[in-house]
Amino acid sequence: MPYALFCNEAKLSKAYPTEADVWKFAQQSGLVVDSVLDGTSSRRPVLDNDYEIKPCQPDPQEDPSQNRADAEREAGLNFEPQSARPPVHSRQRRR
Repeated sequence: MPYALFCNEAKLSKAYPTEADVWKFAQQSGLVVDSVLDGTSSRRPVLDNDYEIKPCQPDPQEDPSQNRADAEREAGLNFEPQSARPPVHSRQRRR
């Protein structure tokens, strides 16, 4: 199932094939911030504000794979998600 970026239940981005693709899109768009984990000095990337990445149905004429190819072309760089980093849910807040 494709994924997209949401804020307060409103879909803000195109649909992409994987959650990792949306993380990459959000990071390139400046929507990812570092957060200090409770009780540690470790920092983790989280989505800023009330942004969330959720599964979604693509719009009727939308092709998530084409969206990823378009984003890759527009960015002029390799749009490969980093699979080593586990996703962090947006409910964690920056401290």
